[in-house]
Amino acid sequence: MPKKKVIIMGAAGRDFHNFNMCYRDNPDYEVVAFTAAQIPDIDGRRYPAELAGSLYPQGIPIEAESKLAELVEQHGVDDCVFAYSDLSYPQVMAKSALVNATGANFILLGPKATMLSSHKPVIAVGAVRTGCGKSQTARRVIELLMARGLKVVAVRHPMPYGDLARQKVQRFATVDDLAAQNCTIEEMEEYEPHVVRGNVIYAGVDYQAILQAAESDPDGCDIILWDGGNNDFPFFRPDLNITLVDPLRPGHELSYYPGELTLRLSDVVIINKIDSARPEDVETVRHNIETAVPRAIVVDAASPIRVEHPELIRGKRVLVVEDGPTLTHGGMKIGAGTVAAKKYGAAEIIDPRPNIKGKLKETFDQYPGIGPLLPAMGYSPKQLSDLEATIHACDFDTLVIGTPIDLGRLVKIKRPSTRVHYDLQEIGTPDLQWIIDEFLKKIGH
Repeated sequence: MPKKKVIIMGAAGRDFHNFNMCYRDNPDYEVVAFTAAQIPDIDGRRYPAELAGSLYPQGIPIEAESKLAELVEQHGVDDCVFAYSDLSYPQVMAKSALVNATGANFILLGPKATMLSSHKPVIAVGAVRTGCGKSQTARRVIELLMARGLKVVAVRHPMPYGDLARQKVQRFATVDDLAAQNCTIEEMEEYEPHVVRGNVIYAGVDYQAILQAAESDPDGCDIILWDGGNNDFPFFRPDLNITLVDPLRPGHELSYYPGELTLRLSDVVIINKIDSARPEDVETVRHNIETAVPRAIVVDAASPIRVEHPELIRGKRVLVVEDGPTLTHGGMKIGAGTVAAKKYGAAEIIDPRPNIKGKLKETFDQYPGIGPLLPAMGYSPKQLSDLEATIHACDFDTLVIGTPIDLGRLVKIKRPSTRVHYDLQEIGTPDLQWIIDEFLKKIGH
């Protein structure tokens, strides 16, 4: 039988993982290309031969998804595997229609084909959309585990935007490790909160190798914490699966892929941002949880903010910088910085759009709904430079930084600034303390 020809549609993450799990060293298939979308400037590379295996001595090209129909026709492709996240059902099915119109199959690979099993207990933290509060939840779980004297090794959903061969297995234990491995802002936002707390975090490309490294980490490993990305489901088979939902976007938990799948796999569902959501929207989300996954434990929670220098906000004209992915493919119109600006009485939130520089213009063109906020885009040195230039071009009194990292370490800020921090705060019971205690009893810790 001739080999089936395959294109994997991705965004530098699950696409590589699905290839490694199902197609690498599989003589029945030939992956002719990856396509790239959602993340700027990740096409035009190759998945290197060192990672692709013996069947691909030249590696595999990574093309722009805009070329998909052309590539299917050029290579006589049989299957297009959809392998990225945080898209609405109409968006996913529009891609399916595009693929099917070429005559090819549109494939979604599930947990059985793509999850790895660990020798260590695994707790997974995921979400139904980008920007639900997953990062502070992962931090909270880790703090509870570390308080019990356990060694926790975190493994982050992939963000390999650079040299893929060098990023096969990445280990971060200090802030210096982030700079040494040329992390983007998006990577630093996820990795830095872990290393400053004192736990090791892994990421990269080859998650079989990453899992083996995490299980045998030189600092010890009692439990692995899967820190999910976007609204994807875990790469590791979890023993406890925690999912965040967002009542500021009611209904999204049942209308985005693979967010609904992530919800349906849950053991625990956390309804975050209850303090800032309308009661009727909280009830909508609560009803949808009961419909989709009635067996799940439901935790009510908030994400209260802390501001380092609130006096720099009150009565001031502020420019707000928010987490980039939350505003872009997350589709949020508000972030922690905006909440802080409004709570502490900013006189005005300055609209950066008249002063947007360089590649940031492409971001606003692609996501016109961002509004009068500045996303901290930093997937490349050029984007970082354009972010700095945009900040300098705006007229404001105070820069309000709503990103999870200290932006001042990466760009020069010539005017007063203040950072906004946020943590998960459970409301009533059940809470994560009880859930973690019960889980540890179950696994004998």
